Amino acid sequence: MNTARTSTPRIVTVLVAAMGGEGGGVLADWLISAAAAHDFPVQSTSVPGVAQRTGATNYYIEIYPVPSAQLGGARPVFSLTPNPGDVNIVAASELVEAGRVLQGGFVHPQRTTLVASLHREYAVSEKSAMGDGRYDGQRVTEAARRLAQRTFLFDMRALAWRNGTVINTVMFGAMAGSGALPFSREACEQAIRESGKAVEASLKGFAAGYDHVTGTASAASAEQGTVAASALHPRAQAMPEPLRKLVSHGLRQVADYQDARYADLYLDRVQVVCEAERAHGGDFPVARETARYLALWMSYEDVIRVADLKTRGDRLQRVRKEVGARDGEPLRLTEYLKPGLDEICSLLPTRAADWLRARLAHKSHKLSIGLHMRTDTVRGFAMLCALRSLRPLRRRTSRYAFEQAMIERWLEAVRRALALSPRLAFELALCGNLVKGYGETSERGHRNLGAVLDDMQATMASASHDAGSLEQAADRVRSAREAALADPEGRTLARALGLPAPEVRAHPIHIVRRRPAR
Repeated sequence: MNTARTSTPRIVTVLVAAMGGEGGGVLADWLISAAAAHDFPVQSTSVPGVAQRTGATNYYIEIYPVPSAQLGGARPVFSLTPNPGDVNIVAASELVEAGRVLQGGFVHPQRTTLVASLHREYAVSEKSAMGDGRYDGQRVTEAARRLAQRTFLFDMRALAWRNGTVINTVMFGAMAGSGALPFSREACEQAIRESGKAVEASLKGFAAGYDHVTGTASAASAEQGTVAASALHPRAQAMPEPLRKLVSHGLRQVADYQDARYADLYLDRVQVVCEAERAHGGDFPVARETARYLALWMSYEDVIRVADLKTRGDRLQRVRKEVGARDGEPLRLTEYLKPGLDEICSLLPTRAADWLRARLAHKSHKLSIGLHMRTDTVRGFAMLCALRSLRPLRRRTSRYAFEQAMIERWLEAVRRALALSPRLAFELALCGNLVKGYGETSERGHRNLGAVLDDMQATMASASHDAGSLEQAADRVRSAREAALADPEGRTLARALGLPAPEVRAHPIHIVRRRPAR
């Protein structure tokens, strides 16, 4: 005799890992509203995390996929916190947020559907690193595909921006499209409508995420990739295939920084290195790294660049979006600036800058005063526009002359090394990463690069050009570069090159008496 057994539905558990300003709480409300539309019992809790980028928060929702009317007055018992290995759906609004929930053990290979965005919001430790301090996102994606039952990984932020919305709408659509939620698409869209917040834009973002996961948007994405590939600059298109995309990005950045003539100078410099490396064959690793760091170096940060970026319309729109300002709502924007003697001198011709530094070097710390500028006012915004308008005069400034001279010295070292050893040239090309930032950071980078180039020149002049000596020279350059990136004070680099330890720089401490409140 066979006895039919009815299986009891399992509670559907959902964990949303989001950051501040991304609408994680609104997404949790949408999930609750969609559950209520089906008459499903539901419970939601949130756990704010410690300061991490803009603040990470976990939203945990439990749903019993049986209408309350069918439970005969009984109520399921819900948990307030997720249990590792017992979560059905995990949604992460950023790649390292996905890594955080993976590390916590909440994703199970036989149970969990993982929906995550591949874009990055870099942590302070990543941004402040002297070298490339970015976390290797490939490790997260590999772990996700290994640990989750199903994965839906794509750049949700880019999709949200293309549709004029925020990332939580795309994430909600992707979760619904995955089929892991016990809701119909209509119930999810109705939850968005009932919220009454940017309904049309939110529905558009929801549809974009849903269509991406279900595969209906693949043709449009392929078409966009084809258009982007065909938009390469003719001279970039003429480069060897391994260089085309990178050089095209660098070309756009340099042209945006100055003008078309400056972009032609960038292409000329890359072309010279490319031709010198052509005899060695391969994938042009030296030219590739040279093109990468040359574009960054040629678009060095100065007062003109900062003013230009702060007055752009897309930047102002981004600020409005980040603070949640509505259309037509006034926004008060205060910029914090701290110009010093170097910033002032960088705008002057070389002789005038040298004269001013000689006269005021002893009181340079007194000239560095923090300024709060209201750029939502006509006066404040006009001051930034005035600084931005100096871009045509940039070529006459002392900073431009200094940077170009140092760039040419670095490129000449790379070209000379290519005639002797491709590996030595590759290590020297990577040394372009030493120069970055502004102020003391930029000064330290130039000093470190100059020390490496001086040491390489002395080593090559005194050593024979046999294969063993060239390998030793390449190892020495690599060790020096790693030492420079490891220690901002320069002591590790000095030990690596056998130089005297740099003097400790004095940083005056200013004690400001606080005025009593009235």
